[in-house]
Amino acid sequence: MTTHPQSIAIIGGGPAGLMAAEVLSNAGVRVEVFDAMPSVGRKFLLAGVGGMNITHSEPAEPFLARYGAAAAALEPMLEQFGGEAVRDWVHGLGIQTFVGTSGRVFPTEMKAAPLLRAWLARLKAGGVTVHPRHRWLGWGEAGSLKFATPDGEISRSFDAVLLALGGASWAKLGSDGRWLPLLSDKGVAVAPLQAANCGFDVGWSPFLAKKFAGTPLKAVAAGTRADGVKKVGEFVVTEGGVEGSLVYALSHGLREAINADGFATLYVDLLPQKSLNDVIAALEQPRGADSMANHLRRKLKIEGLKAALLHEMLSKEQFTDVNQLAAAIKSLPIKLIAPRPIDEAISTAGGVRWDALDDGLMLKAMPGVFVAGEMIDWEAPTGGYLLTACFATGRHAAGGILRWLNTGK
Repeated sequence: MTTHPQSIAIIGGGPAGLMAAEVLSNAGVRVEVFDAMPSVGRKFLLAGVGGMNITHSEPAEPFLARYGAAAAALEPMLEQFGGEAVRDWVHGLGIQTFVGTSGRVFPTEMKAAPLLRAWLARLKAGGVTVHPRHRWLGWGEAGSLKFATPDGEISRSFDAVLLALGGASWAKLGSDGRWLPLLSDKGVAVAPLQAANCGFDVGWSPFLAKKFAGTPLKAVAAGTRADGVKKVGEFVVTEGGVEGSLVYALSHGLREAINADGFATLYVDLLPQKSLNDVIAALEQPRGADSMANHLRRKLKIEGLKAALLHEMLSKEQFTDVNQLAAAIKSLPIKLIAPRPIDEAISTAGGVRWDALDDGLMLKAMPGVFVAGEMIDWEAPTGGYLLTACFATGRHAAGGILRWLNTGK
């Protein structure tokens, strides 16, 4: 085993791959990055279209809890490169940040492009070579890497390889999940890729779908249990279902319920600022000749989409019964029948299983081959957690590569 490798191949030019390239080049290793797209960081740039949420400012313990079942595996990586370290790193690129009212951290300009330009300039100065339009095809003879290029198929050999190809959402930006059978065929344990931070299908009536598609449902709360804790926020009614920040925050539990039972129920509190007793008291006030719909509008300001959802989900008898109507206003059950297609999701769950990796993120079945980022089986909500873990796993895998090159372990 040589202690000074000729070069390291990084396949995938997203946040995890570029972060690994930075660590390796700083250690004096020659690094070549291969990406199927005409340029690197395309999904990173898309994430910045609505405001580049780079990480989150909350303390380490609740931050780590956002990763659910993968928290224990990610903990050492996030201890080394968590939210505060990400901010320091961004500042080192000459980009200032600020903390929003929700605790999310953004570059001052709210854009990803200046950050990516500065990062790529630093990588280039560090000797990192980037090969765009090089789609990885798998392995050839003696462990060589095969690539489809504009000039035809080529094979290259390296001292170690990092795979950082992302999940399977937004395939047109490069993360298409084609790598999964390539690894599975090599005996690598993988979990099926699934949509995460995604919308869901409901199957609205033609009336609701036509009249309210694209309408946001604001100032509500939602949860996965009728009597459970509900998160406050908003989401959007689409032509066929629901999507938006509040739905994304609950998507893991909703998806797993559909996997287990064939459906999930989203419970929506249409008036989170009022108690059930307050709602009942308002509905019990005399309404005279008013219809119940007018009574709702006058006494509780429920109209438009909120009223339409009540009509959609309740029978005539339930809608005119004060107690049943009040219960629905505080916990309206909306049946979800399927997640939206994985290519529409913000991120994915599944991928290389943790037990297929050693402590340095090297594949146990393939010595010298490492993985990082969304290829690994973890998921997190939006809010900067996805990017932070991609950065952290990229840095950790780079450390694993350096250790393996020098010690063989």
